[in-house]
Amino acid sequence: MELVNIPLQAGLWFGLVDLPLTAVNLVGFSVFALLLVQGAGYWAAKLSQLRGRGRGLPGERAFRAALAVNPILLAAALAVTGHATATDPGRDTWPGLAFAAFAVLEHINYFHTQLMHDTFADLRQLRSAGLRRSHLARDLRRARRTSSQRPPGT
Repeated sequence: MELVNIPLQAGLWFGLVDLPLTAVNLVGFSVFALLLVQGAGYWAAKLSQLRGRGRGLPGERAFRAALAVNPILLAAALAVTGHATATDPGRDTWPGLAFAAFAVLEHINYFHTQLMHDTFADLRQLRSAGLRRSHLARDLRRARRTSSQRPPGT
């Protein structure tokens, strides 16, 4: 679904709503799209893992790299879009800042705490126990524990 959202959101905002294709708006949209690609990559890797009967998460290193690099990219995008919005607010800048902010929320949703609750099971869990770690965060923690329990060189 995440990959479908990229052209869908681009078409909606830059086509139907006719937001201007400014550098600031494109910076914000680009980091938003990057996070959607990472989310799609995770769910594809998770499906592959489940089909492989419990082997490690495919692409684990890439997800760990994204976990480290994303905050830097997101901070830069927020700085650029925030500065532009503060100095020249309007349709040329506000959408870029909003896209960057949504990218931050997507990063939190994928790599830290599940913010999206789109199934009845998720909503029941939210009501009964509150927010929980994201699936990717749990998978990365599990993989770290598993690798630290292996003897060196294996």
